[in-house]
Amino acid sequence: MITRFAPSPTGPLHLGHAYSAMLAQDMALENGGDFFLRIEDIDQTRSRPNWETQIYDDLKWLGIWWPTPVMRQSERTDIYYKSLLSMWKRNYIFACSCTRRDVLSAVAAPQEGGLILTSPDGLIYPGTCRACSAYDETDPLPTNTALRLYMERAVEDFAEYRTGGGVFSFQETGKGPNGETGLIEFSSADVLKNIGDIVLSRRDMGTSYHLSVVIDDAAQNITHVVRGQDLFEATKIHVILQRLLGLPTPTYYHHKLIRDENGKRLAKRDDARAISKYRADGCSPDDIRKMVGL
Repeated sequence: MITRFAPSPTGPLHLGHAYSAMLAQDMALENGGDFFLRIEDIDQTRSRPNWETQIYDDLKWLGIWWPTPVMRQSERTDIYYKSLLSMWKRNYIFACSCTRRDVLSAVAAPQEGGLILTSPDGLIYPGTCRACSAYDETDPLPTNTALRLYMERAVEDFAEYRTGGGVFSFQETGKGPNGETGLIEFSSADVLKNIGDIVLSRRDMGTSYHLSVVIDDAAQNITHVVRGQDLFEATKIHVILQRLLGLPTPTYYHHKLIRDENGKRLAKRDDARAISKYRADGCSPDDIRKMVGL
């Protein structure tokens, strides 16, 4: 078993991060496997060196260790580009100039009934740029623009979806937000209706979370992805990208979210629950384990 913890250096680690990291390492060790740390710093506008240093310090204090050097996404942009180029050459990608405001305006327009649908990638894209996109396989991969996955073409290009079934799947050993576990299946129709044309590369990043995470999990030979239930639906996107890129699909373990006394899940702005605050207050790593239920 090979697991990982992949934080973004955009703020302090809190109790939820501690739970996920310790659980992932515990699972690996209990099964004679390995645990990796990965720094997801593709968002260079928000990532800070001091937060990355704090991640290392807090994890070491918690008793977590990992092989070095640590994989950092900011050093892998060429690899993401190659995957984008591969999908572009297969006509799975189109350029999109829509802003978030453009998308919101389109999906909230009267002819759409005012119903705003969201997916694991945000608002479900209404297809504005897809409808007017022209493709020539000799054209270079567009730059300085967002790139979206042409979802309908992507899911229908698999032979098994033309011959019947049309089912994607992944193995869940934890639980989704509604108790989903075991073999999780979802159809191409579900993907088209509830996910749509996701962003694969943002103008200011050259990639996206969804693209980079599946590429990096494969590069590190991750066999079991341990993460919060808030990412359960995003796993459908990742399974599709794994199929398109010829990458293995790991087993997934989605775990409970650590919440505050009001039932709200923790975020990086919850400084009162930052690991560094508990350290400063004299807590021990065992205290943290008890707090999160390990």
